[in-house]
Amino acid sequence: MSKTEIKIKKRKSKTALKVLGIIAAVIAVLSCIGIIATAVSSKANMQLASSFSKVENEDRIVPVYKDGYWTFTTDRDLKIVQLTDVHIGGGWMSAEKDSLAINAAASMVTAEKPDLVIVTGDISFPVPFQAGTLNNKNAAKIFAALMESLEVYWVPVYGNHDTEAYSLYSREQLSEFYGSDDLKYCLFQTGDENVDGYGNSAILVKNSKDVITQSLFLFDSHSYTDGDSFGIFWKYDNIHENQIEWYKKLVGEFNAQNAEAIEKGYDTEEEKNEAIKNFGTVPSLAFYHIPSEEYMTAWKEYCANGRKDTENVKLLYGTAGESGKVICIGIHPDNLFETMQELGSTKGIFCGHDHLNTFSLDYKGIRLTYGYSIDYLAYSGISKIGTQRGCTIITVSPDGSFTNEGSSYYQDKYQILSGGTKESVTMQDLDKEANPDDLIFKK
Repeated sequence: MSKTEIKIKKRKSKTALKVLGIIAAVIAVLSCIGIIATAVSSKANMQLASSFSKVENEDRIVPVYKDGYWTFTTDRDLKIVQLTDVHIGGGWMSAEKDSLAINAAASMVTAEKPDLVIVTGDISFPVPFQAGTLNNKNAAKIFAALMESLEVYWVPVYGNHDTEAYSLYSREQLSEFYGSDDLKYCLFQTGDENVDGYGNSAILVKNSKDVITQSLFLFDSHSYTDGDSFGIFWKYDNIHENQIEWYKKLVGEFNAQNAEAIEKGYDTEEEKNEAIKNFGTVPSLAFYHIPSEEYMTAWKEYCANGRKDTENVKLLYGTAGESGKVICIGIHPDNLFETMQELGSTKGIFCGHDHLNTFSLDYKGIRLTYGYSIDYLAYSGISKIGTQRGCTIITVSPDGSFTNEGSSYYQDKYQILSGGTKESVTMQDLDKEANPDDLIFKK
């Protein structure tokens, strides 16, 4: 190589280094700007979340932590509001949509005055190209500030987006936050360390005779699996076997507790027999994020029958408005539903995950319900459509029965904060958004 060629090569190397240096500097500057912008926007939304007034509810039930469980004691109905897929980005790119989600949650909780709010996953959505941050704790802190400001008891279960593979904080770290004594109204418990996941726990409802009239099972349905760390191929996880064993164990323990409480609490044989009929097997509801396979099986059977009820399926309300797979379940089979049937305790399951699915149906003796979602951010264009946005109202009765209804956010009763929603949305026909019945269940 000649001296001239060597000089030219050196000049090219120096030029390349300068270009790389400029690129690195630009990335560094943009990163700094993003960090500063995220800090500013997060602070603004934190202030918004903290600005709402306490929900006035003179008749509210205050839970007590006893024998390892948060327990509501009442002889009246207990009102639960299910929120799901709030999808707060917590970054500078999502600030405006985050404020809409905060206002929606605050409006519905304020209007409904529930005894308990259960959030079935995806409070956080730390996807950088939509949120502008990897900090998933920002969203958790904003939502917690909202609920603490409202002074309403609440509990989250984890969804797949709460702790992405690239998020700054793990489930364990978020659990430390949600379980902190600083959150007076959050009933989150990390759960048994020998059971997979975080937040597997139960909340009890008892009557004045110390009988469990309803147990609320909270499950971590995990995230992605089989090497699909970033969820690119929609390989979702399932409830694990040791979680099912944990559930079976608790149902057995609660049944034993009720047997003893019924014997002590009721005087006549007639009263005892009636109590055994209603509570000998403890009534329960289950809450988790990713729907079980039976959601798909039941909806497919309903559609195959011309969208009419069958012997196994009775539709209460709603529809499936998702495209593609429509019902995104875990990729491996589990026997949670069969175990629930066998034990006879759980009569209702409440999930989220599929934002445009709103149906609630009874399937083989167990009600399968999608919570109405809040999401303004995760789905492209979802901030401009509204049929799916709202909450789910669950009323637990003293006799162990329950009712539920999906409630649209765009009702007058919820237009009570910040001058209403100030949104321009299309109330779309969800059925028309779905693919033809013969295609939507292919994997």
